Amino acid sequence: MSRKTGGVRYLTVDERGEGQRIDNFLLRELKGVPRALVYRLLRRGEVRVNKGRAKAGRRLAEGDVVRIPPLRLEEAAAPGKPSRKAVEEVEDSILHEDNLLLVLNKPSGLAVHGGSGLSFGVIELLRAARPGEKALELAHRLDRDTSGCLMLARRRSALRTLHQLQREGKIRKRYLALLHGRWEGERASVKAPLKKNLLRGGERMVTVSAEGKPARTEFRVVRRFREATLVEATLGTGRTHQIRVHAAHLGTPILGDPKYGDEAANRRFRELGLRRLFLHASSLLVPWPGRDEPYRFEAPLPPELEQLLERLDD
Repeated sequence: MSRKTGGVRYLTVDERGEGQRIDNFLLRELKGVPRALVYRLLRRGEVRVNKGRAKAGRRLAEGDVVRIPPLRLEEAAAPGKPSRKAVEEVEDSILHEDNLLLVLNKPSGLAVHGGSGLSFGVIELLRAARPGEKALELAHRLDRDTSGCLMLARRRSALRTLHQLQREGKIRKRYLALLHGRWEGERASVKAPLKKNLLRGGERMVTVSAEGKPARTEFRVVRRFREATLVEATLGTGRTHQIRVHAAHLGTPILGDPKYGDEAANRRFRELGLRRLFLHASSLLVPWPGRDEPYRFEAPLPPELEQLLERLDD
């Protein structure tokens, strides 16, 4: 429900927004508004929840009243439609589908949603493929360059359940990453707080900082190569760029990472065929209320990453 007062909009959060972050709520409600503007409004305190300031990570509850200041935007061109090929490709990546959940093996290079110069992401493509499915929503996110398991909710009740499970840390997420350098030990536990910074131009950069939020990642060696180590990473928390920053913090950044990686190593591995970030969300374990067994989802490594590992073996 919404109403306007002198150009100000007031939105009352319904069950669809229950448990959703305020930034994601605004991006959904303010279609066509640039992401950078949404985050600028939040930083300035111009968006209020129940008359109080709201940070980007605040979770909303049903019945909350969100105040949005007047916005003056140039009239945007009517958005186009995604190509049939793009829609078919994302549908071909579906790993699991039932009346509650839809799980993809998201390709690297495909954003989870449009914005920042991208017309379409996973959610827009799936909504184009299923125009009658009004409740379809992202349950979590993956970086654009990360491939693997991505969950979407097909019912609002399922979205609330997934948000609750994530807040309680009950969803087990595992990733495969190829790190630059050779590990001697078998495991590493990183507990380093992370602080998110917004650079000029709207780019996000995350650093290890005592002022940051608690973050924990467990690493386990899977295979060793001469100049690289394949590890499995398990998340104890779900911070932005967490695995990438924690791997770099150990001195062994993820190969193919243009933001936190080693430029010289990335160039060498590009010659071997690595033209993307080697980070893949390999599996999800999701306990579900009322189910005897948890959901188990697995996404195989993409062919280009398997082929790289074969070359390293040779």
